[in-house]
Order: sequence, then C-alpha cells, then structure tokens
Amino acid sequence: MQDLIPPATAALVLASGVVFYGQGCGAEGQAVGEVCFNTAMTGYQEILTDPSYAQQIICFTFPHVGNTGTNVEDEEASTARAEGAAVGAIFKAPITPPSNWRNENPLGNWMEARNIIGISGIDTRALTAYIREEGMPNGVIAHAKDGQLDVPALTQMAQQWSGLVGADLAADVASLEAFDWKQSHWIWPKGFEDKQGVKKVIVIDYGVKRNILRNLVAQGLAVRVVPGSVSAKEILAMKPAGVVLSNGPGDPAATGNYAIPIIKELIASDMPILGICLGHQMLALALGAKTLKMDQGHHGANHPVKDFTTNKVEIVSMNHGFAVDRDSLPESCEETHVSLFDGSNCGLRLKGKPVFSVQHHPEASPGPQDSFYLFERFAGAL
Repeated sequence: MQDLIPPATAALVLASGVVFYGQGCGAEGQAVGEVCFNTAMTGYQEILTDPSYAQQIICFTFPHVGNTGTNVEDEEASTARAEGAAVGAIFKAPITPPSNWRNENPLGNWMEARNIIGISGIDTRALTAYIREEGMPNGVIAHAKDGQLDVPALTQMAQQWSGLVGADLAADVASLEAFDWKQSHWIWPKGFEDKQGVKKVIVIDYGVKRNILRNLVAQGLAVRVVPGSVSAKEILAMKPAGVVLSNGPGDPAATGNYAIPIIKELIASDMPILGICLGHQMLALALGAKTLKMDQGHHGANHPVKDFTTNKVEIVSMNHGFAVDRDSLPESCEETHVSLFDGSNCGLRLKGKPVFSVQHHPEASPGPQDSFYLFERFAGAL
C-alpha cells in the first residue's frame, strides 16, 4: 500500500516545528502567513479573494473543494492589488474537477495565475484541532513539483515572521485612487446590473469587498470609493450623505495610526457612519475602546449572532482574527450584536448619533443573507 501514496510535493510547516506533507496545487514556491481554518461549505473563490485574508493561509474544513470551478463574476477583491488576497490554501482532498455551467477556469489553474500556493492530502481535521488548541500559528506553505522541500529553512522562515500583530496590511490591498461603483446585485438571467444611485456615500477602502459595494448600490445609493489615506476634510468636501468604513486585513490598531484621526473628525461632523469588520474595530478604537488578538478567530459562513436591537438571531459570514474588547466599550457606546459561539462583541452603536458598526460581514458572499437589513438600516439613517 505504501507504493500507492504519491510522493510529497508540498508541505505546511508551522513555527512550532510541526510539519504536514501533501501534494501541491496552484502556484509553486513558498509563502509565509498566519494559518486559520474556515468552516464554510461553499464560496471558496470569494474567500480566497477577500482582501481581509491578506497574509493568511486558509485551511478549508469542507473536504471537497473545486467542484464549481471559478469565474470572473465571483471575485471579491475590488482592485488588482488584492486579487489573490490569501497566500495559501489547504485542502483535505485533491481539487475536484469543475462541474458547473458558470465555470471558466479550474480552481488549480486560477490559483496558479494568482500566485496562491495550495496543498492537499493532509488531515485538515487534525490541523483544525491544533489551531483550536494552540491558536492560529505562523506557518509557511511550500510547493515544489520536484519534491525538494527544505523543511529546516521553512521552519526558520515561519519562526522569523513577525505575524499580524502590529501589521498594517490595509495599505497593501486597498485602492490607491478613488473610483465610482455602480454595479448592483446579480440577477438571473442578466447577471450584474448597473444602477444610478441618488444619495452619495463615501466608502473608505481598507480592503473592501465587491459585495459590500453592490449592497449599497442596491439601496439606491451613489457609491464612491476612496483610499484610506484621504483626509476627513476631503471626504466632507464631497458632501456625502454618509460614510462606510470597509473591511480589511491586519491589525486594526496599526491601520488606526492614520485612520482613527480621520474617523474621529467624521464622527464630530455628525456624519452617518457604517463600519464593517476592520471598519467596526477602528470605529471602536476611535470611540475609545480597545481591540485584542483572538486565538482562533472567526472564519466561516455559519456563525450565529444576536442583534440586541431586534432580539433576533441571524446566521452570518465572518472573517476576523482581531476583535473589539467588549469590556472596554465606553459609556457613549451600546453593544448591539454579540457572537453566540463565544460571547465576543459583534456590533456597536454610538448613542445619540447615526453611527453604528458590525464585526461580521453583512454582505455575505459567501454566506447567508440574514444581515442585508444592515444596509437598509444605514440607508434609512441618511
């Protein structure tokens, strides 16, 4: 039976010295990042192009990945700078051949074109258990078709990587220039439709996903995306009806070094504000709260969250390795959402002002659409 096992052409090497061997796919080479697991059963292309996953290696807990292939419509990065946000992908089984009418390119070929390194044939359950017990480790994913894998050098690389704490990764994936967005939801059989909005909203880009922009357009809003470095004075000069603080990767405190003063000015101007994921965390920092690094993070499309404003439970999409310290929320803030998995903060609002945010991804993509109401709530506040 030993002869039936193919030789290893890839390895996942953790900073602790733990090594997983498997078969490579996608791009050849090596990449360092933080290893996390994602429990979603669908949407692997959206996950791998979510800019929030920059410098992360994603272990997919669903065993069979690749059956729907890939296509240009399911990309989530809004700029070419973040096309392949994640640096690596880990699969239980070899990539499944595509069998879907929307497929344009097999997943392995698509990953290679975006320099995403993949490994299959490892025990993803064991790796997930390791992360649950030890936290998200720094690691290196390597793929060499000739099987030449220098494990000691890869281990050293993982150990020397500085990690995500203190890393401003938003600057690496966000847009460098402002642009307008008109695309709305995908509708059968036409596909995506362009719409002309009325009220102008500014989206501050820290790594925004396309479906956030589509949901705003679907609310009848005229969307303009600006880089995270644009000043509050410049934003207010555009006379927007509201501002959205987007999702993004990295440490919110690091990005907050330049983003928080801008957010504070916008709050002081009484501007309606919606924060999402990283935007939520930085809004909390601007209001005087603190953020913390999570052990396992939340990554998946099946997370239960309670909305205290309605007393309803919604199933949401999540992707974050940092969180707002709920015990640090100032008196001026009210906690609006909480994770029913671990009780961590998932939403807040500023008392007396149209300023609120959520930790999860209300745009889904992939994931359920339970939280689309938040875009309606934001549009209603303008």
